[in-house]
Amino acid sequence: MAKREDLAIIRAARAGQAAAQLALGKRYLFGGNGLPQSLSTALHWLERAAQQQESEAWMLIGSHIPLEVAQAVSDPLALCVWYERAFDAGQMQAGLVLAQLVLHREGSDPNVLHGLRGKVIKVLETAANAGIAEAQWLLAQHADSVPAQVSGRAVVSNPPLSGVLPASKPEQDATLKWTARAADAGVTQAQQSLAQLAWENADWPVFLERALPLARALSEQYVDILAQLNVPSETLERQLGEENLSLLVRCAQVLQTSETVDAVEVQQFLELAAYGDDKAAQLALGLWHARMNSEGERLLVGSGSANYKKAIRWLTLAGEAGLADAWYALSRIYLKSEFSQRNLVDMQRHLEHAAEMGHCAAQLECGLSAWRTRREKLANDVRAVYWLQKAAAQGSSEAAGLLAKIADSAQPAPWAEVARQQLTREQITAHPFLAARIELATLFGLSRPEALLLDLNLADCGHCLVVDIRTQYARSKRRLIQIQTGDERQALSRIARLFEDVDCGPDGPEGNYRQRLYRFKTAVPAAALETEAD
Repeated sequence: MAKREDLAIIRAARAGQAAAQLALGKRYLFGGNGLPQSLSTALHWLERAAQQQESEAWMLIGSHIPLEVAQAVSDPLALCVWYERAFDAGQMQAGLVLAQLVLHREGSDPNVLHGLRGKVIKVLETAANAGIAEAQWLLAQHADSVPAQVSGRAVVSNPPLSGVLPASKPEQDATLKWTARAADAGVTQAQQSLAQLAWENADWPVFLERALPLARALSEQYVDILAQLNVPSETLERQLGEENLSLLVRCAQVLQTSETVDAVEVQQFLELAAYGDDKAAQLALGLWHARMNSEGERLLVGSGSANYKKAIRWLTLAGEAGLADAWYALSRIYLKSEFSQRNLVDMQRHLEHAAEMGHCAAQLECGLSAWRTRREKLANDVRAVYWLQKAAAQGSSEAAGLLAKIADSAQPAPWAEVARQQLTREQITAHPFLAARIELATLFGLSRPEALLLDLNLADCGHCLVVDIRTQYARSKRRLIQIQTGDERQALSRIARLFEDVDCGPDGPEGNYRQRLYRFKTAVPAAALETEAD
């Protein structure tokens, strides 16, 4: 409750007395004497006193009113004049708040901001030269610079706040200088920015110099929390944040490639990020425990032997989070002879899971496995083509080479081209099945017996055409033809619709092979004269 003395000051302040407004602002600023501490109320009265040229009022605003309170008023830019005067009077902190008010203000009059921007940059330079780390970082953020190299060391301004190329090399160098100074002064964002650029440039010594202290600090900060966790925690994920999680994983990856690997530190970083529910960290931690890389090759890193039980736990979590590499790594573990729970069924299941998720090596291996076992199951050659096509589409030369050996590409058949040219509209109407078979041979290079006898309902496998007429034409061989383009797929689907619910065998409407051949020779005699071994 306000005392009698305070009530008198309040009445005088409301009456417009500058001294009373200043006194009331100070009381709300520091609290006591029956009045609560309220920075927003203090700012209200101090600003009114400042408007009446009370110099102490703007000095108090500049030294005690933080950015958050200033931004909460209806017109924050109107306060800039008081922060500017306080800065001119020697209050460095006031200059920093002034710069933040102007540079972080979006949606205001651009002409007003343009006029203030030049002033605040000079203010920031003064505060930065005085050693204020926040001013150094803010100056680097808003100097419109781009990444560059200074004295052989990689540095960069905050990428989200950049985007405009510097007008000259001196301006660029100045920005980079402030970024480096802010990082050296302990500004975490500046250190992360420098570490990010070093990572992009593959400059591992600089990356470790900037990132390793941050990773170690995080590890020490959360060591007690980590000891209490058994499963990944969403709370820990929110506390760490995406940037810190990525930093931990990257530090562990770089440390693994160094000559002297600190196995304990690598595992600490990976475990912290993995418990923070980072799927990349869970994959990396699983591979670390398995002592292998993502290709399944053994790595002689760290100390002790592989711990497959822990590896399977983390790799399973990473796989369930959507990482195909994790399922592929699991398949390699279940294939290892030294693994006590070696299981080829589980190996194949994980391998196919990885392949289904787009893992190129897994697709290649699935294709090879299916091709090797084609004699055990007839349809395995079709399955082999499917996976090899997937792997070849991702650039696997081995898959493309094997695919070319086991499946043909669609090539027009000369006899079918001649026959198609000879077909008239009346013949197409009279013999729709024959016309469709000739078109099919034109598209996929079928021989005359293959075209006339192929059961399209069984032949179309989506990704390839299975040509197998041995039951009706013993001299033929089973072969596969790839469906490689959208036009081929569209044409085949159109032709297949004609044969839906139609018996393509000898008891169907087309008859046996002799009847079909007679119909063909009658309809297109010129094509029938083409040399064709029947």
